[in-house]
Amino acid sequence: MKTQSHFSLNKKQRNGILFFWVVIVLIFIGICYQDTLFPLPENKIVQDEQAQLIQHKIDSLAEAKTKKKFKIFPFNPNYISDHKGYTLGMSLDEIDRLHQYREQNKWINSIQDFKKVTQVSDSLLNTISPYFKFPEWVKENKKNTSHKRGATPHHLKSDLNHATEKDLISVNGIGQTLSNRIIRYRVRIGGFIDDIQIKDIYGLPYETEQNLLDKFTVKTKNKPTLLNINSATVIQLTEIPYFDYELARRIINYRKLNEKITTFEELIKIDGFPSHKIDRIQLYLTIE
Repeated sequence: MKTQSHFSLNKKQRNGILFFWVVIVLIFIGICYQDTLFPLPENKIVQDEQAQLIQHKIDSLAEAKTKKKFKIFPFNPNYISDHKGYTLGMSLDEIDRLHQYREQNKWINSIQDFKKVTQVSDSLLNTISPYFKFPEWVKENKKNTSHKRGATPHHLKSDLNHATEKDLISVNGIGQTLSNRIIRYRVRIGGFIDDIQIKDIYGLPYETEQNLLDKFTVKTKNKPTLLNINSATVIQLTEIPYFDYELARRIINYRKLNEKITTFEELIKIDGFPSHKIDRIQLYLTIE
């Protein structure tokens, strides 16, 4: 007895299968080449592009909103740039008021000063003022206002530039090490120009500094000729006590890149510039 195979097909069945595969192939080709065979109308393409642009803007706004909550680090409010002020939430008018005030060589020394000068809102002030970082001498001066009121009159003080080791040791808090350090530094810079340079003496506590300035002050000043930072050479800049060769070179490069330096505040943009000593650096420089 013969059995018929399950895979034996007659002519009609084979033609049906062939037709089925042809249909599948045509559908596949249509899917792959639908953009070429059936191009979208131009207005539809434009609409799609506009939709993509709108979506991109929405995504950008969402990203900006997320980034808006940036972390604020302590900063000196005297050196707020346009970009820094904008990120803090200050208006252009408030930033301009601060810059105009600083251009007069005036300093913000308290939260109240900042409020008075910039006229920022109380809400913004409360947000950013905890991050204000004033120089140590500003904070210490506030703590010791009463001490200053009872300070010795200028004419009764001795000349700091003529003080001997024995004279300095007589000051409460100064021993042989500190007295030698003060004299060596005085020699290195060619004599003190201003009392504020005492702050550069390493290891001199604030209370001891006040004790020293209660007895001594700078009377004989060997004031150097102010150096124009826009024409000074690298070698000339290295003669300033606060500059080494690398910093002097970076200042020259910054000056060349920006054509000239217009304010002392610009200097803080230079990598490695000692911004906390800018009040002493100005004793040696001018901007012309």
